[in-house]
Amino acid sequence: MTRRLELPQQPALPFAVQTLVNPSQATLRELALKHTPYCVQTVHGSINKVARNKARMAQYTYIIDRAGKPEAYSHATIGAEQAQQLIDQQAAYVRDQGQLIVVEGYVGVGPRAVPVQWCYTLEAANIAAMQQVLAFPRERVEGPDAATRAFTPAFRLVYTPEFVPEMPGKQAIIVDLDNYVTYIMGADYFGESKKGALRMLAALMYRNGGLVMHAGAKEIIDGDGRVTMGILGLSGTGKTTTTFSKQGDATKPVQDDMITLWPGGEISVTENGCFAKTWGLAEDTEPVIYRGTISSEAWIENVYLDADGNPDFFKRDLSPADVERLRDTLIGTGAAANNVDAYIAGEVKFADVVDDGIPKDGWDFVMWTENGRSIIPMSAVEDAAVLEELEDLHSLGILNRDEGPDAATPGLVRFTSPEQAAGYLMLGETSKTSAAGKERGKTRSPFTQPFFPLAHSLQAQRFSELAATFGATSMWLMNTGYIGGDARGEERGEALKVKIRHSSAMLEAMLGGEIVWATDPDFGYEIVDVDAPANAALLERVPGQILQPRRFFEESGRMDEYTDWVARMKAERKAFLEKYDVAPAIIDAVARGA
Repeated sequence: MTRRLELPQQPALPFAVQTLVNPSQATLRELALKHTPYCVQTVHGSINKVARNKARMAQYTYIIDRAGKPEAYSHATIGAEQAQQLIDQQAAYVRDQGQLIVVEGYVGVGPRAVPVQWCYTLEAANIAAMQQVLAFPRERVEGPDAATRAFTPAFRLVYTPEFVPEMPGKQAIIVDLDNYVTYIMGADYFGESKKGALRMLAALMYRNGGLVMHAGAKEIIDGDGRVTMGILGLSGTGKTTTTFSKQGDATKPVQDDMITLWPGGEISVTENGCFAKTWGLAEDTEPVIYRGTISSEAWIENVYLDADGNPDFFKRDLSPADVERLRDTLIGTGAAANNVDAYIAGEVKFADVVDDGIPKDGWDFVMWTENGRSIIPMSAVEDAAVLEELEDLHSLGILNRDEGPDAATPGLVRFTSPEQAAGYLMLGETSKTSAAGKERGKTRSPFTQPFFPLAHSLQAQRFSELAATFGATSMWLMNTGYIGGDARGEERGEALKVKIRHSSAMLEAMLGGEIVWATDPDFGYEIVDVDAPANAALLERVPGQILQPRRFFEESGRMDEYTDWVARMKAERKAFLEKYDVAPAIIDAVARGA
């Protein structure tokens, strides 16, 4: 029997203003078009917001540290006095506005659901609407008579996009983990609302013996019954795509972003929909996400629209004519007017301000962000799983979108021990994508979760404790990027792309128990044995050089690059894990390849 959580309880709303509680989606659409800057209706009837922020701003997130122990947190901290000054200033702004949109709902469903009160000033109507889609409604958690009872939130979030605090970046996300309240000031990106509640959830669930993981999940049905798979990954690694791709006789999506892991492999869910990237979105490759995104009821963010209001999910480079048409929006969301006008006039060319696909400072506006997003409710997801009836975790993997000339991560890896799995999950390796803004290159993020608010070392320890209670749960890593290069290298025939069909084929074979494994001589994890006749069917669908990248580098005459990569990875991984005081057994399982 799942034990219910002991929840905190928020005091009464501290604002003497008019509140619009749980407005309909239709009302929120009207409010967004009237009050949200740079929010327009598409040709499909959906609503698109162009935001100042194109991604979450982790550098402007601060946890209130009342005990003077910043090492207890993974984020930057702020003193209680300074935090309270900002909170008071935000409260004055709310009072001056005179109105708040209040969304009441739950993060999660079932006995571990957490009631949350999200509060927004009117200029955040689009964010309120998106959050309402992702939250579980009260009646689903409390029963059909929920509206007859007072709502008692455990968490509270206050969001004011147009209140500009005197802080770096003119924005601040203040997180009070002692009282489970988050105050968002000056940011206008929906991800801050979404992650605001999930960050507090991570602290609460950890304190209750669980571990919130940055992982999608899906239910796979085959001849042996139902199994649940979890998929970790930083934004842009393909977590949502992998969650919605098919394996087995049937695949039922569970979550695309966050789950909580409990002893015995039990999982609980967090959201009633998904927040999907739209760059490169096409119906033939991602039909569920595509159809949800072009729905008339969709809410989208930072998606390029042509002059007729048609979303273009492949638009990247903007011509002077494009910029001229979008001039007011670009300047209103942060572009420098003199740079915009110089580009429109032809005084500055695209090639002058873009170097290797990355705009120079002050010229971001000439390339449309690839981090466009859409909100899709679970009700619009075909064949979604019943979230109240999930099987325990059967398979747990992590995605590494490897990219660059030294991209040598095998297409599929199976870990040989819980310690080895804990080490690679703690590393959270991938290449940065557009979700990280202008930054590019290799990165590591503990458990791919930069928003876990407590000390990151706690994640490895808790995961090790939980993994020891699992049954027959396989743990693995998959490369969703490249071998030996990037997109340009692939075009030149100098690199290989791990495509969606390759990923699906590898997962199907692994779940079906059809793979014969071999031990990787450098790292000690298991890789597909490309010489085994039993793997012939998989090799017809996935190139052997993806399954064993060493062969790619050997055949390309680049073995020295591979050898250097192996030595560097072992040293860097060991140093990274030691920095976070990870248990020696976990470090040894990664660094020594055993």
